[in-house]
Amino acid sequence: MVVPWESTAPGVLRLPSGRLVRGRGLGRPLPDGPLPTFALYLLGKRPPEVEWEHTWVRWPDFRLPSDHAEAARAMREAWERAESERVEIACHGGNGRTGTALACLAVLDGVPADQAVAYVREHYSPRAVETPWQRRYVSRFGR
Repeated sequence: MVVPWESTAPGVLRLPSGRLVRGRGLGRPLPDGPLPTFALYLLGKRPPEVEWEHTWVRWPDFRLPSDHAEAARAMREAWERAESERVEIACHGGNGRTGTALACLAVLDGVPADQAVAYVREHYSPRAVETPWQRRYVSRFGR
């Protein structure tokens, strides 16, 4: 059995179902503590190699995913795996793309799409989801 994230650890978001997901910026050092068992990396270029299982979604900074269907599939996988694994979602800064993906996970977890950005800003970071088109992406996610 995988030991879950510590709910009070930096960057850890508790979804309404109790799932814990860590958001972070890859431009900062890896936090102390356990390593992820699975990660979703949201970058415009291939992420650095890591020792844990991961998926890369091409997602340029301040933009939207290059392939919306692929991104939705990857976020659903991250949400499903967060039930029993330590899942990390990360972009370079840990705010825009990461916040957008965390808000989409909140939608998958039952948060109404029009409230998901506020949920993530309250429980993860007030800087999450940086652009109007990222907010719109969340509001339309799962339709």
